[in-house]
Amino acid sequence: MTKVKVIQRDCSEADFDKSKISTAILKAMKNGSGIIKPKIAEDIADEIEEECKDKDEVSVSDIESMVYDKLITKKQRLTAKAYEGYRSIREFQRENENTTDSEIDELLDGESEYWNTENSNKNSKVLNTQRDYMAGIVSKDISRRFLLPPEVVQAHDEGIIHFHDIDYFGMNAMSNCSLINLEDMLQNGTCINKVMIEKPHRFITACTIATQIILGVTSLQYGGATITLTHLAPFVRDSYNKYYEKYKSWGFSDENCKRYAESDTKKEVADGVQTFNYQCNSMSNSNGQSPFLSVFMYLGETTEYKKELAMIIEEFLNQRLLGLKNEVGVYVTQAFPKLLYVLEEDNIHENSPYWYLTKLAAKCTAKRMNPDYISEKIMKKYKEGNCFPCMGCRSFLSPYKDENGNYKFYGRLNQGVVTLNLVDVALSSEGDYEKFWDLMEQRTELCHKALLCRHKRLEGTLSDVAPLLWQYGAFARLEKGEKIDRLLHNGYASISLGYAGLYECVKYMTGKSHIDSQEGHDFGIKVMQFMNDKCDQWNKEHYIGFSIYGSPIENTTYKFAKCLQKRFGIIKGITDRNYITNSYHTFVKEQINAFDKLAKESEFQALSLGGAISYVETDGLVNNVDAILEMNKFIYDHIMYAEENTKSDYCQICGYDGEIKIIDEGGELIWECPNCHNRDKDKMNVARRTCGYIGTNYWGKGRTQEIKERYVHMTDIAEDL
Repeated sequence: MTKVKVIQRDCSEADFDKSKISTAILKAMKNGSGIIKPKIAEDIADEIEEECKDKDEVSVSDIESMVYDKLITKKQRLTAKAYEGYRSIREFQRENENTTDSEIDELLDGESEYWNTENSNKNSKVLNTQRDYMAGIVSKDISRRFLLPPEVVQAHDEGIIHFHDIDYFGMNAMSNCSLINLEDMLQNGTCINKVMIEKPHRFITACTIATQIILGVTSLQYGGATITLTHLAPFVRDSYNKYYEKYKSWGFSDENCKRYAESDTKKEVADGVQTFNYQCNSMSNSNGQSPFLSVFMYLGETTEYKKELAMIIEEFLNQRLLGLKNEVGVYVTQAFPKLLYVLEEDNIHENSPYWYLTKLAAKCTAKRMNPDYISEKIMKKYKEGNCFPCMGCRSFLSPYKDENGNYKFYGRLNQGVVTLNLVDVALSSEGDYEKFWDLMEQRTELCHKALLCRHKRLEGTLSDVAPLLWQYGAFARLEKGEKIDRLLHNGYASISLGYAGLYECVKYMTGKSHIDSQEGHDFGIKVMQFMNDKCDQWNKEHYIGFSIYGSPIENTTYKFAKCLQKRFGIIKGITDRNYITNSYHTFVKEQINAFDKLAKESEFQALSLGGAISYVETDGLVNNVDAILEMNKFIYDHIMYAEENTKSDYCQICGYDGEIKIIDEGGELIWECPNCHNRDKDKMNVARRTCGYIGTNYWGKGRTQEIKERYVHMTDIAEDL
């Protein structure tokens, strides 16, 4: 017979092959009657071949229908049902073959550059991280197809906006960053996995329970979480009192009781802090990483327990300065917890009572890139006389008073972030100012719509979905079955309008930087004020808690850059690199000293109070702690929140302890030890500031290029001192 062509479902052609028919029937017989009858299978295949011999082509679906009908005719009903069932399953699989399948294949293959660098603190090759990523892929697919409006999905795909953490949006009722109310949970007890945890009576026990709480909380949210050491301070005194009473019962003098109790308490504080650090860095939450945690160090947060708090802060700094051991037993820089040290009158001057802590903090920063610094003086100016930590790496709440008129911060949270690509707004306007502001109106309203999707996704959630958060003190003490809605309104929980690329936006519109020219500065301030005004407008409309947020885009910086290149081509100085500039920051290559950088950025930080952090890049300051101390004094007087990016890497091949370099080899960026030229990432420890937090698992192309091109600001001022 003439060769009959079979038309496949993808419209491709194949030669008719009757053996495929008989093979399919035999498989169906195994799952049908269980009785294999080769003769029937061969007869049906022959009959179908005969019926098709005069046709030029036949579709595969027609052949399948013919097989089913002939099985029924030959009284093979169970086999026919099995055959039809297989067809239905394959049809379902074909209908659902989409990007989700390919994404999962790329993830599990282990060779995908995207997945291997998606998060600089996650290892995509380990099982728990893969599980989180696979759940995220499914969640993203559900969100795109069912939960989000088409215009939001389209804008997200085209890089006009970024709907952050879409991979968690499919999970009903997952909130973003938070300030854990550790005081409530430790003082009043809590419940984890239906096990009642009573109030601890020793510092080391409180530290252990705190890490269990942190692991639980960060498994039930996405984003960062923060605790304050002030909430642990009372337990230092409890431990001291226990030791004192022990020695008193042994008949020691009061002087000796105090001396021995102080010695034992100091040892317990060291053990407790070590336990805390080990737990937080060795445990992995349901997100597939160590808890994304920040620790607040603010002496002014207590008067009663200031001595105990100072002891804890000192120990945290000492142990961070030492570092944690890597796989080969060498002390290296750890990523978490992020430390937030508050500069205040009690520690900022040489004659301040806690100046010794600030000196220790500076020494720690020089070696381990932590802590970061919050100015009590500037924050109180912006936050109604209050000083409190960010949630995670940079997300700040607005002041809020409870029903008794008292300011409340711990137990509050963020509902999510949507980021506006300011560079796209500028390029889309083609430099026309009237068109620019029209587009700003349209794009911010699109972000508004997307943010309301986040809010509505949380509304109506019952406290039962996360008892640790909503019922047992981390966020609240709601009743079982109670909705969380009252904690989402009236500013209790923030929701963030993010932005990125202010530098490129201003540069395109004015031809100048927002940092180095009056014209650029004034236009940049107008852009920031516009977004603030929109948040004020939405707050009056919804009573939710909108705020403007300098987004910490990690891989999104590369996504935005590539989308801009696709939409507008290569524009010198704007789209000719693999990243755009984060938030309001100075362009990374701009040659500016650290003092000027922070002073000029402080104006923009003041208009980004829902989330902001400034940084200065430093070089080789382990032996120049005085430079960092001078910078800290400047931070105290000029800017709310800043950090100093030092370098302390380690090569496991040769033992080099310094800065691992990024080498450009034919356009490929490669990490290389400057001493032995080792390029094996698995045999070096590299820590870099990613976006306000430290990353230790390497980065994607865009962020790596940005890290390589950072101008070193602190070298200039070190020479000036």
